[in-house]
Amino acid sequence: MIILDIQNVSKTYQSTGRTLTVLDNINFSVESGTTMSIVGPSGSGKTTLLGLCAGLDRSSTGSIQLHNVKLDDLSEDQRAQVRNQYVGFIFQNFQLMPTLTALENVMVPMELRGERKIKPIAMDLLEKVGLADRAHHYPAQLSGGEQQRVSLARAFSNKPRILFADEPTGSLDAETSEKVIDLIFGLNKEAGTTLVLVTHDNDLASKTKRIIRIKGGKIVADEPQAPTLKGEESQH
Repeated sequence: MIILDIQNVSKTYQSTGRTLTVLDNINFSVESGTTMSIVGPSGSGKTTLLGLCAGLDRSSTGSIQLHNVKLDDLSEDQRAQVRNQYVGFIFQNFQLMPTLTALENVMVPMELRGERKIKPIAMDLLEKVGLADRAHHYPAQLSGGEQQRVSLARAFSNKPRILFADEPTGSLDAETSEKVIDLIFGLNKEAGTTLVLVTHDNDLASKTKRIIRIKGGKIVADEPQAPTLKGEESQH
């Protein structure tokens, strides 16, 4: 099953009377349950592309279908509804709510869905990312790695069909990055979620089953590959 279908997508901005093309005629589709990375230098359009795929922004031309829902014609509220139903998103700068504790941050998507008895579920997710003892701390009291683990628990709290991650280790040191990467792939495999991540880190990209390379707003390569996940090296 195709969970994400991108057809002839472009994104342009008007800047001082000129048209700036950030993405130019992008085409690809993503199968449900797979892992994929979008790789490219800074300014290549990869973060813009991820935002379009997740319905955070609207494309200038073309069509984006997410879990059989066409995003192009939806209002902002309708797109938010689709995101809350099907999408998890991990941001490079965490995007936690500063006035809420770690536990409350994880509970927010479930509250928006009108779910009940969510506290134990949120605690279980925090336990999975090794933060049960930090549940009542605020983001300012947590390290960068801890904040990213909270955002990971939050991303999985609505049981997403697809998880988008934008430079998920971009703000973290090497050791913390490795822990967060292991958690992303571990939780992803356990939940059977589709993973699409943006990175300029080739080591991280090599852990996914497919790499799309983007440069100057265009796809320059689309490569299937055997991922190098911990404990899987011997299988490939």
